[in-house]
Amino acid sequence: MFNALVVNKDEDSGKTSAAVEQISLDQLPEGEVTVAVEYSTVNYKDGLCIGPGGGLVRKYPHVPGIDFAGTVEASSDDRYKPGDKVVLTGWRVGEAHWGGYSQKANVRADWLVPLPEGLNSRQAMAVGTAGFTAMLAVMALEDHGLEPGHGPVLVTGAAGGVGSVATAILANLGYEVAGVTGRPETADYLKSLGATQIVAREEINETTKRPLESESWAGCVDAVGGAMLARVLGQMKYGASVAAVGLAGGAALPATVIPFLLRGVNLLGIDSVMQPYDNRVRAWQRIASDLPMDKLEAMIQPAALSDLPQLGADILKGQVKGRVVVDVNA
Repeated sequence: MFNALVVNKDEDSGKTSAAVEQISLDQLPEGEVTVAVEYSTVNYKDGLCIGPGGGLVRKYPHVPGIDFAGTVEASSDDRYKPGDKVVLTGWRVGEAHWGGYSQKANVRADWLVPLPEGLNSRQAMAVGTAGFTAMLAVMALEDHGLEPGHGPVLVTGAAGGVGSVATAILANLGYEVAGVTGRPETADYLKSLGATQIVAREEINETTKRPLESESWAGCVDAVGGAMLARVLGQMKYGASVAAVGLAGGAALPATVIPFLLRGVNLLGIDSVMQPYDNRVRAWQRIASDLPMDKLEAMIQPAALSDLPQLGADILKGQVKGRVVVDVNA
């Protein structure tokens, strides 16, 4: 028997509840690889799955946790053997498939990536889906021509998980980073990650009737969407790109096509869930080389399985700063 955070649903009331319970290996879903989980983390999707489900959970009882890192215990797939260090993000694990809020997990071999040299499992979960997504966004911007010296790169939702890692990576690569936040108290934190400019959310969060404004940003990692993304599109430099990674500010996009037509602005969609294996490996290798570990350590908020019900509620309210690292064995 081992510990896991199990979410149950009352069929009569429709309400869910989450608590640490003991489960056994035969309760785990099928998979070619059994992993002894060491660390997990908390993302917005995890908050939904711990709480009301958000339409992500297919059936109960359920074990959330869309990320985990640990050591292979058993494998029927030749690509992995006992003792291998692995990391998993995406593939709807923690949503449709039981996830990482457990001391053991069974998953498909195709979903795993070898832990890159230079990262341990704790650091990998300080990165997690949020940091992995941030790296994919930076890679996409670079693939579309962004280079240091082109001008400031805007990061919206900068104090959140994606924004924190994006800020640290961009600054480490030599970019001038402008961080957008609605929490003035996070300014020093963002500057410690390398942000050189702090932009108050209210300055950029309202729609404007003007489809184009002054050319301000050489690139943007946007975790907010909604009215803020629409506003940012009209402020991008000629030929610049915006990597869209989230919708904390809403799914609607009250924008015009003018920035695309008159300035050649690119809107790049970033998906981390179904990302192909080769690009996953590329991103994790870039994380190991381009994310300064001291900056990563400064983002970490440690937690145990028993802390997850509260943390799940907190992240849905935008009250989690940086990266939560969950020691599932604590």
